[in-house]
Amino acid sequence: MSESSGGSRASNTFEHTVFVVDDDASVRTGLERLARSVGWQAESFPSADAFLERLPISGIACLLLDVQMPGTSGPELQALMLDGGWSLPVIFLTGQGDVPTCAQSMKNGAVDFLQKPVDDEVLLDALRRGLARHQAERSREQLRSSLQDHLDRLSPRESEVLAGVLAGRLNKQIAADMDISEKTVKVHRARVMEKMGVRSVAELVRLCGAGAFERSESVAAAG
Repeated sequence: MSESSGGSRASNTFEHTVFVVDDDASVRTGLERLARSVGWQAESFPSADAFLERLPISGIACLLLDVQMPGTSGPELQALMLDGGWSLPVIFLTGQGDVPTCAQSMKNGAVDFLQKPVDDEVLLDALRRGLARHQAERSREQLRSSLQDHLDRLSPRESEVLAGVLAGRLNKQIAADMDISEKTVKVHRARVMEKMGVRSVAELVRLCGAGAFERSESVAAAG
C-alpha cells in the first residue's frame, strides 16, 4: 500500500505524478510536500516491493528512488522495471557517493543521480526533465500506435506502393518495381492516401516518416 501525506492515492493518473520510494518516512513526507508545492501529484512507498504492486503507471510520471533500502535496492528495482518493459524516468537519491552504481544507473537510463541532502531547486529541475522525458515518450508511443492503426488498414499491394512513395519513387518506377501498370499504381496510391487520412505526399511523409514506417513494417512482419 502506498503512503502519502494526503492519505489517498492520486485519482487523475493523467496528471503529472511524482512517485517516491524510500524507506525513511520523513524523507518520503518531505519529497511529497516538495512535489505538491509546484502542483504535481505525489505518492510514496516504503519499499521497492510496495511500488511494484502499484505498477503499471498510466499517466505522466517520474520516480524518485532511494539507492540503498532493505530488500530490493533502488538499482535492482530499476533493472526489474526495464526487464518488465515499464517506461518510467528514474531519479536516484543516495546518502553516500557510489561512482560504479551511479555509472550503471545512468547507463540504464536514469535521469539523474543526486546525493542527499539535495537542494530543492536542483531536485525540481531533475523532476521537470524526467516528467518532460516521460511525456515525450508517451507522445511517441501514441504516434506509433496511431500510425500502426493506419498501416493495418492497407492491403499488401498498398503497403508496397506506400513504401515506394516514401522512398521518393515515381509512379512509373513503382509500377516497374511491382510489375504492374502505372494506372494501377495510381489507384493504389489514391487508396493509400484515403486510408492514411492525408491529402498530399508531404502530409503522408510527415505522418509516417521513413524510420517510423520501417519500425511499424518490422512489427507487422514479426506478427
